[in-house]
Amino acid sequence: MKVGVIGLGTMGMGAAQSLVRAGHETWGCELRDGARAELVAAGGHAVGRAADLPADLEALVLFVVNAAQVEQALFGPAGCIDRLSPGTVVLCCVTMAPEATRALGAKLEPRGLLLLDAPVSGGQVAARAGTMTIMGSGTDAAFSRAEPVLEAIGGKVWRLGEAVGVGSTVKMVNQLLAGVHIAAAAEAMALGIRAGADPQTLYDVITTSAGNSWMFQNRVPHILAGDDTPLSAVNIFVKDLGIVLDQARSLTFPLPLAAAAHQLFLAAAANGQGARDDAFVIRVWQALSGIDLPEKQQG
Repeated sequence: MKVGVIGLGTMGMGAAQSLVRAGHETWGCELRDGARAELVAAGGHAVGRAADLPADLEALVLFVVNAAQVEQALFGPAGCIDRLSPGTVVLCCVTMAPEATRALGAKLEPRGLLLLDAPVSGGQVAARAGTMTIMGSGTDAAFSRAEPVLEAIGGKVWRLGEAVGVGSTVKMVNQLLAGVHIAAAAEAMALGIRAGADPQTLYDVITTSAGNSWMFQNRVPHILAGDDTPLSAVNIFVKDLGIVLDQARSLTFPLPLAAAAHQLFLAAAANGQGARDDAFVIRVWQALSGIDLPEKQQG
């Protein structure tokens, strides 16, 4: 299958490499020279503009940051919409508001393009292994057309119905939990450190106890290593929890825990940590209390 992937970040690169391994002719689109070179080295092809993608793609996978970037990638001055033929399936793996996904579907349908609302979860490890969880919604035709792509990049593919927007709704709920859990993990570690607990021992105990969570187990090692290289950045949760809260406001639905977590990620971003790993929301507590965090070992 001839597949395009727009956005070769943490998740998009893993998906593109999984597609290459599965034998698909894979074309990546990314502004960064290094990311394009990495995909080419893995056996794929790469371009710097969506408008330069091949005109005979059978599937297009979107891994950009937000709805505005989706709009630019498809309909902007350097977008690829006019290069997509009727019957091409567009897999939107971007975390964005359900109404934005529905609006995208309304723009693609008159062109004869199939949209699969397909946000993903699992992080860098699952992306590179081709085992992401995919929260999919769309028509049977869209699922059928996208099946080779889904098999290459997904470990668990949920079929959540024919209406686009349902996948985005489920991903929104996932991000509410993920953001709250990361903030809670950072808060707990910060308290333990301030109270005099050894950080590594604290982690070892909690991960074998009832207070553990997937996010605690996954993110706290970044803190222990002192490595704030972004596998998922603070700014992602500024965006994603913002989507959650906007949706809740439209439903007149209170979300006090999500709102508190959002404020913590905003505080971390305001403190210059927006582009760092999301576990380093813990630096909010460091700034407030002066706790010492583990430092990255040199060499």
